[in-house]
Parts: sequence; C-alpha cells; structure tokens
Amino acid sequence: MSHAHGPAASGVIPLVEVTRGRIVESRHFGTAAVVDASGHVVAAWGDVEQPVYPRSSIKMVQALPLLETGAAEAFGLTDAEVAIACASHSGSAAHVATVTRMLARAGLDADALACGPRRPADPEMQAALARAGEKPRRIHNGCSGKHAGMILTARHLGQPVAGYHRPEHAVQQRVVGTVEQMTGLDLFAAPRSTDGCSLPIWALPLGNLALAMARIADPADQPETRQAAIARLWQAQAAAPEMIDGAGSFVTETIRLAGGRILVKNGAEGVQVATIRDLGLGIAVKAADGADRAAQVAIAALLLRFAEPEGALREHLEQAAEPPVKTFAGETVGVMRPSEDFLARGAGA
Repeated sequence: MSHAHGPAASGVIPLVEVTRGRIVESRHFGTAAVVDASGHVVAAWGDVEQPVYPRSSIKMVQALPLLETGAAEAFGLTDAEVAIACASHSGSAAHVATVTRMLARAGLDADALACGPRRPADPEMQAALARAGEKPRRIHNGCSGKHAGMILTARHLGQPVAGYHRPEHAVQQRVVGTVEQMTGLDLFAAPRSTDGCSLPIWALPLGNLALAMARIADPADQPETRQAAIARLWQAQAAAPEMIDGAGSFVTETIRLAGGRILVKNGAEGVQVATIRDLGLGIAVKAADGADRAAQVAIAALLLRFAEPEGALREHLEQAAEPPVKTFAGETVGVMRPSEDFLARGAGA
C-alpha cells in the first residue's frame, strides 16, 4: 500500500491518541512549534511552515490597536473590558453585560456588532433565552468583545463604525499591519478569507504564529507604545481570566492559576497558542483534523514540558494533558494523551 498521501507526506505527525481499553482507538495528527522572541525555533513537530488560519488564537494581537491608538484609555476601559476584547467568551450574563458597557461608552448598542448571532456556550444563558422564548443575538457571539474593541477603535480614530469589519476599513488595515509586525510576515500575497465572526483572516505559518506569541511574552524589541499595550493585555487577562472563555474552562483556569505568567488562547479548527512570560516563549499547535480536544491536550503537554509549572497549575495541566475517556455512567475506560511519537521528539526535533 502506498503512503505517498499519508500524514508524513502532508507534514504532520501523530500528536494525540485516544485509548479505549487496551487499544488506541483514534489518533489526531498535527503540527506544533515553540519559538523565542528572537525568532529562534526552540522545538518543532511537523512542517511548521505550512500556512494555517489562526482563527481566534490571534485575538491578543488583533486587540493591540485598541490599546496602541489610545482608544482603551480614552474610553476608560476596565481590565475586564480589555480582557474580553481578547476573548472567545461563552456568552454568559457577565460577558453580555461587559460587552454592553463597552459599546455604551461610545453611545452604541449591540446593533453595531457585525459578528452575527450565535448560540451562547454558557448553559445558564441558553436556559434563560429558552425560558424567554428568545433567539441568540449578536452580543451572545463569543467574538462580540473583540468586535466591540474594534468599534471603539474606529470611533476613537474618527472613522465610520459601519463597515469596521471590512478588510479595507482603517481599523482592519491597522490590525493586519500589527499582525504582520508581530509575526514577521508580509501578508500581501498570503491566503485571505473570512473568519466565522465576519472579520478578515490571513493564513500564516504556524512557526510565525508562535513567534507572535513569543513577542507577547517578551516585547523588548517592540516600540514603547506596543510594549505598554502588551503589558496592559497581560494585566487585564491576569486580572479577569473569566472574561477570556467560560467558567471552569481550560483557557480560563490556566490563565487564572498561572497568575500572570502564562496566557493561552484557543481558536476554531484545532488551533491553540500559549505564551510564557518569564521564559519569553511562544507556543502554537494545530490539529490537522480541526479537533479542539487534540489541540488542548497538546498545548497542555507542551506547557508542562517548557513552563515547568508547580502546585495547582501543574495538577491542572497534568489533568488537561491526559483527560480520561469515560462511559456515560462515569466509568473510566481509556485516556486521551500525547502520542509517544510527539513526546519522544525532544527540543529541536
């Protein structure tokens, strides 16, 4: 049997395996990169030059213009409001209230959002909407905080709010310029499409996505305005991790337990990133099949290896790196874990 079109040919490696009983039932393939702020590839698995859409994992970079233009300061944004501009929130009552307050600072409401309605992930909000006989609205979309930040940026710059999400709008031009600077890329000829929330998204090599995260960890070579903006991002997310995802989620709990040392962000289609502040490292993972569960296991394993966490954070990451497979009755019958091939390949692989 020919394997010319198998995983090796497509530049991916076995990242995560799922066991049930004595056998491996499923395998997830993908790529991963660990990079420092100088652009040195500390470790790589698979072809990290393959372009991927970063999806929501790039939100921290997309939020920088909100801070660098002075919009966040001009509108008096709180840590929670800055944090939710970097978020894929769950649409909880607290999330909806936070985005509503952001928009109100510019005299606007949720009708200004271009992200489209989406069913909230938060179960309490789902139940509240069902009881009221209401459909999900744009403000329940997990990207509404990012959109609110871009709307405030447009208003602060004296640009029209209408069309703020279009590639040609001044805000999106500023965003793509920031992405280019942080990733070290010229995206003029890069594949471009539209993210699920209607914003433009550019494909970029996974290694360059990790570089952007490393520069968030260590922005020493960035302009002073950007260094200050990144410091505020760290402050805001460490102060309000519950704004970044949902209560008890892997992302929120990792940020909360890390206490300002580590930030993580998930993206659709199996992309996940992390940044380790004291080590100046950025990490990026892509599950080739788009499985979020695989990306989460892989990023947790890499944080265990490179961040060397202690205490409650270590326990949390160990559980995330090897979550049990259970029956509906709660019996453990297997485990998800990093594949031996992934863990066996050391730094610089």
